[in-house]
Amino acid sequence: QQVVRFDELCFEFGLELDEITSEKEIISREQGDNKAVGASDIILYKIDVPANRYDLLCLEGLVRGLQVFKNKLDAPRYRRVRPVSGEPQKLIITKETAAVRPYAVAAVLRDITFTQERYDSFIELQEKLHQNICRKRSLVAIGTHDLDTISGPFTYTAKPPGDICFQPLNQTKEYTATQLMSLYKSDNHLKHYLPIIEDKPVYPIIYDSNGVVLSMPPIINGNHSRITLKTKNVFIECTATDVTKAKIVLDMMVTMFCEYCSQPFTVEEAEVVYPDGKTCIYPELAYRKEKLSSDFINRKVGINESTERIAQLLTRMCLLSQATGVGDEIEVEIPPTRSDVIHACDIMEDAAIAYGFNNITRTTPRTYTVANQFPINKLTELLRQDLAAAGFTEALNFALCSQEDIADRLGKKISETRAAHISNPKTAEFQVARTTLLPGLLKTIAANRKMPLPLKLFEVSDVVLKDETKDVGARNSRRFCAVYYNKSPGFEVIHGLLDRTMQLLEVKPARGEGYHIQAADDSTFFPGRCAEIFVRGKSVGRLGVLHPDVINRFELTMPCSALEMDIEPFL
Repeated sequence: QQVVRFDELCFEFGLELDEITSEKEIISREQGDNKAVGASDIILYKIDVPANRYDLLCLEGLVRGLQVFKNKLDAPRYRRVRPVSGEPQKLIITKETAAVRPYAVAAVLRDITFTQERYDSFIELQEKLHQNICRKRSLVAIGTHDLDTISGPFTYTAKPPGDICFQPLNQTKEYTATQLMSLYKSDNHLKHYLPIIEDKPVYPIIYDSNGVVLSMPPIINGNHSRITLKTKNVFIECTATDVTKAKIVLDMMVTMFCEYCSQPFTVEEAEVVYPDGKTCIYPELAYRKEKLSSDFINRKVGINESTERIAQLLTRMCLLSQATGVGDEIEVEIPPTRSDVIHACDIMEDAAIAYGFNNITRTTPRTYTVANQFPINKLTELLRQDLAAAGFTEALNFALCSQEDIADRLGKKISETRAAHISNPKTAEFQVARTTLLPGLLKTIAANRKMPLPLKLFEVSDVVLKDETKDVGARNSRRFCAVYYNKSPGFEVIHGLLDRTMQLLEVKPARGEGYHIQAADDSTFFPGRCAEIFVRGKSVGRLGVLHPDVINRFELTMPCSALEMDIEPFL
């Protein structure tokens, strides 16, 4: 019952309870039961959070948001305070950093109390922010340090890797930055961040006034200033290539965890001195006011609520609001935790969530439109039915494939294929968009060699071809491909399928206005066993017996004949 209630609460708040699981269940599902022995049975809730709601990425923020939403708590006011005694901590940026990561921001969480749960949540939030808004640390890197183990002012500079030497987190001895790069090449967690600074002449580094290394962003912190459960004062620095993102990240880190300080919801300021001598005080913790009309919200959401009621709804979403008394105007205060509120539409969306999507009355759209199937899709659907009736089985393959699939394996050069390439492919299997359907079908046969012969497969799908005349430089083309795989090539079967297809498309076998085939040369097909298909004088495709080399490259052992043609000319 509790789970059902929590699930409903998440939905009301605009979130989704994805699944209820445990560490043991996850491991047994991914790696098998024997690997899951001894894993934790503690129930885990997986909650889907919108990518722009950084304030919901940790338990502290999520619970706070839900309590305000349920009117159990007033949204806290976050305050920036000066240190009780002495000057604020200082972070001095030198001009050398301009070559790698020019920006930095900083703040202090004073007199904080950690428990194991709070500490784990603190580290986890850093990791989640690193992955999304920090774009895998390339835009921003967060460093958190025990302030009592170091002494300011701090210097953020950049040095050649050979001149940097310190003991990194969780290591027992000192390394130079060059040695660290080699050491972390094999570290599954850190190796992904090495390319960010690897080829730079200088690496970013932060020292305290005694020359102790705090961190070498964006790779690793120093072991000297590591945070433990006993830590009382935390110094947080964020180095960045994008200063706006850095401010957001710093605001998130301090607002989420300042409730554990002896003075809850206060953050001690830090000064950052830029190379040109300009001093900035961080964290900004900026509140700003926006004005909008309740009519705008009522119209866009499709409800009819009073100005006061809408102000109440917004206040439940941590957007403190009140009616100004000028017409139906509402003044909304955006807190520093809500960097996702950029436009009136974002405020309107929050009003809709607080009102409850399920409570909005369903209405019929005012505009009437009559939908029609695309002609090309209609033709595709008709063809698929009849090709299946002809005894062929439909296959559906990925639109992406490797370069080898559409070039080397078919006996062609990649430069001739007019293929659209993916600039940063994740796997070797997905490097280019396919320019032909044939490799997909041959790979399907290779994966089904245990099946009884003959194998008769077809696919009607899009290929992608480069096209300078299009605004995006490429176009989709709908193709039909069929293969016949047996102990004998069966060219007559594929030729028969071509004749049946043309019969369905109502094209007569004749030169001129009908269709005909004539001998052609193609490196994919066996010499003298390949024909080009002409319809009304234009070439629309090819059919023939595949070259033995092509068959071998796809790890097949029997002869195979194939047909591939464009179906767009038949519309």
